[in-house]
Amino acid sequence: MSSVQLVVIGAGPGGYAAAFHAADLGLKVALVDTELNPGGVCLYRGCIPSKALLHVAKIVSEARHASAWGVSFGEPKIDLDKLRAFKDSVVSKMVGGLGQLSKQRKITYIQGKAAFVDAKTLSIDLVKGGTETLSFEHAIIATGSRPAAVPGLSIDSPRVMDSTSALELPDVPKSLLVVGGGYIGLELGSVYAALGTKVTVVEMTPTLLAGADRDLATILARRLEKTLHKILLNARVVEMKDTKTGVKVKIDGEGLADADREQTFDRVLVSIGRKPNSAIDGLDKTKVKIRERGFITVDSSMRTDEPSILAIGDVVGEPMLAHKASHEARVAVETILGHNSVFEPQAIPAVVFTDPEVAWCGLTETEAQKQGRQIEVAKFPWAAVGRAVAIDRPEGLTKLIIDPTTERVLGVGIVGSGAGDLIAEGVVAVEMAALASDLALSIHAHPTLSETIMEAADVFYGHSVHVYRPKKKA
Repeated sequence: MSSVQLVVIGAGPGGYAAAFHAADLGLKVALVDTELNPGGVCLYRGCIPSKALLHVAKIVSEARHASAWGVSFGEPKIDLDKLRAFKDSVVSKMVGGLGQLSKQRKITYIQGKAAFVDAKTLSIDLVKGGTETLSFEHAIIATGSRPAAVPGLSIDSPRVMDSTSALELPDVPKSLLVVGGGYIGLELGSVYAALGTKVTVVEMTPTLLAGADRDLATILARRLEKTLHKILLNARVVEMKDTKTGVKVKIDGEGLADADREQTFDRVLVSIGRKPNSAIDGLDKTKVKIRERGFITVDSSMRTDEPSILAIGDVVGEPMLAHKASHEARVAVETILGHNSVFEPQAIPAVVFTDPEVAWCGLTETEAQKQGRQIEVAKFPWAAVGRAVAIDRPEGLTKLIIDPTTERVLGVGIVGSGAGDLIAEGVVAVEMAALASDLALSIHAHPTLSETIMEAADVFYGHSVHVYRPKKKA
């Protein structure tokens, strides 16, 4: 039986970040996962392959729109084999690089499925066959999450996909139903729409992206209404049946046209969220507790109720984001080393990689209203910024949530081209307790989209150069 100071179960963005950080700090580390190399769902079947496809989708959309700029191309031709090969090559490069980094750090990488024997021992079923027993001083559970299914609607059909199978691009269907108007469904729906599929989205709430700021989501919805075939809100799928011609679907909702209530689609993508992978064999032999919805209970230092076991990432709670998991990894490792480390961020950025992108961090206007908190909102429309007009993407908006008394920036929201990159400045502002004046007085390069953050701060003071607003502050 081999022994390590730390074993990390799950090699996704949280797991491999924990293993790498611990090894850098001198611990003897083992990393356990069923995949050949570190990477997890994010790299193999999530964040990275989806962004590769979204990049291609954006190129296709721009090629179709280029005639408006005086440049004409023929109708884009999709070679699915090459497209899949490109996506797979991106994944291969990333996970291969992580494999090398793991070896360079002398981490013991074990390809297999771990089960707890007790609070200090694992039994690992190896992918290559056989079983290995591993003792440890500490363990970090980083087993991630999986796609959730619609209760009572699961049917055994290759035409019904989850996010994993949708990324395989089995074909370009003539019609696709996306069940769920969250970020995963909208991202993948946008990919298929750009490739030529008629995409219909069904969402049971009154709006798309229910957790996002309404000002931002509304702008995205206007764009999607032009690129998607149909968006059905306040509606839900009540029945699915596989037929010779496709998946026959019944949809229920107020105000739906008869034609929308019963339709047949070539494929259906079910994207209603994700569930934590907390059903780990032998976990009941420890003191680790599972709370509502299957999440593992941890404190702010990522410790479970079992002193030797910590947990991070999707398996401990929302938001289920790779960058949240990687930061929790640092906290967990430092906790193991005896440091006073806690996970208490002021801002965790959320990004929806649709076209346009939507990003936000910190307090939203909706959250402030629910809390009864006094705020002031400053908005800067992208139609007033030269770079956005020059690239023919003036539909964006930058929005600041500001404390009216202290003038501290409490939240930032952006919708527009490249919003996912621009939000980083907002995260720094919120995390560092910046004032609106800090943003307004920081010189931003011209012409850029980042100027909209400076200009939004100027709007708060009533003297934005490119937007007129009566002055309210001295």
